[in-house]
Amino acid sequence: MPSLKLKVTPISQSVTLKQRTYTALKVAIEQMNIYDHNAQLRLDERVLSQQFGISRTPLREALARLEYEGLVRTYPRRGVFLIRKSKSEILDMITLWAALESMAARLITLDASDSEIATLRELVAKYEDKDIPANLDEYSDSNIEFHQRILKLSKCKILEETAAGLFMHMRAIRARTIGEDDRAFRSVVDHSHIISALEARDTELAERLVREHTLNLRSHVERYLNLNIEEHQLSNKTKGIA
Repeated sequence: MPSLKLKVTPISQSVTLKQRTYTALKVAIEQMNIYDHNAQLRLDERVLSQQFGISRTPLREALARLEYEGLVRTYPRRGVFLIRKSKSEILDMITLWAALESMAARLITLDASDSEIATLRELVAKYEDKDIPANLDEYSDSNIEFHQRILKLSKCKILEETAAGLFMHMRAIRARTIGEDDRAFRSVVDHSHIISALEARDTELAERLVREHTLNLRSHVERYLNLNIEEHQLSNKTKGIA
């Protein structure tokens, strides 16, 4: 099942403790499915400091940096919470991701080697004959890796960095929706067609297929995902925290 709580490991004391705390906490947040119905969004400083094996000072500095980046929000006398985006914000992020990833596909057809493109085929091939519903968690991780690898193979650093700012939310939304409306099966089919276009160096087709694939996710989210009610419920929960 997707992670519903932060999974952290102790951090050893060092001169880079501040940076390491920030990095470790950000990685843990990015790996969490914050849009799951049962996601634990409140971050307990005492518990986190114990889990990391550090004092609260570097932890608070890391949280302040994450708040500046828009990943968490501090509510006076209530605590620190992971931030969920509104439905309209998520739709905008998916639209931007479609633009970034489709451009990445274009660049792959122009610059990536055959062996690099073959790594995408390896990711997809093992699921083409599998019972995907029985391996949904495993495929969900592979699906996310597929999209990350397309961005990486673009070899465009600023494109990757821009996408990284969306990654936590895109990862969580993909993980939440992959088991709905037969999306996992259709995802494998779409990925296979995308790879074929990349292998054929068909730039226009590869770009279009990647864009349509992500925009199909946008259509699904727009039609089925009801985040507004959940955000209202979250807001009410934060008001009741002492």
